[in-house]
Amino acid sequence: MRDIFNNPDHDGLVNPQTAAQKAMRPQLPKRFYKEVTILEEPEDEDAALVGAMQFAIHLDGRKIKTPARNALLFPNIKSARIVAEEWEAQKDTIDAATMPANRLVNTAIDGIAIDAQAVVEDMLKFASSDLLCYRASSSPGLIELQKENWDPVLDWIADEYGASFETTRSLIQIDQPKESVTLISVALRRWQDPITIAALHTFTVLTGSVILALAIAAGEYTAAQAWQIAHVDEDWNINTWGEDHEAKKRRDNRWKEMEAAYFLFCAVNDQA
Repeated sequence: MRDIFNNPDHDGLVNPQTAAQKAMRPQLPKRFYKEVTILEEPEDEDAALVGAMQFAIHLDGRKIKTPARNALLFPNIKSARIVAEEWEAQKDTIDAATMPANRLVNTAIDGIAIDAQAVVEDMLKFASSDLLCYRASSSPGLIELQKENWDPVLDWIADEYGASFETTRSLIQIDQPKESVTLISVALRRWQDPITIAALHTFTVLTGSVILALAIAAGEYTAAQAWQIAHVDEDWNINTWGEDHEAKKRRDNRWKEMEAAYFLFCAVNDQA
């Protein structure tokens, strides 16, 4: 009997555990289109909603809509192509989990275009508890790595924006200079495009650092460089204790979101 239940297909019988797991998986929609094209669109009410975006993705001639039924529109063909390639890459089914750029643009159009202030305020919270300001209190090797990787970023933000930040080896949150937080707020508010703001928010949340997000936006660091800087602690722990398989999968998925946000940011802002 045990052999039957351990065998996923024994004389036509199905392992009930396997069957239950399969039933619980979300059923992905079938790919229903053959051709993905990008067409320039005239300005209309939808375009006005998201800052007069001009390019749309069509599936077999039909314009893609966001979950809120807004037109999926882009400010230039470079940014539209990034999302179009995700649609082209879908095989027999459409898996939104493999389309981080598409998800980010949906968020930008359906949410950020309507209320960018809330997203900027959320990023600004990180100025008071930025990853780069909280240092290890033991492990001399880790302390040195943090100093080597994080101090140059704090030096950059001080030189670029005049914003100085205090560091601590305590877990207790410290108060940062109000002037510095204000300067970060001014720096964030210069960005108006909703896709750009969505990308900046992604950088901030995934690295735990609004300072790193601004450094990426300024071209001081690439997404890959900022990612490495933000994961000094995690990489130290991996090198010390080994890597957990599930943790690696989560990190890999977060990196895909980071990379997609970076590609979109560069495309929208015409950066190489």
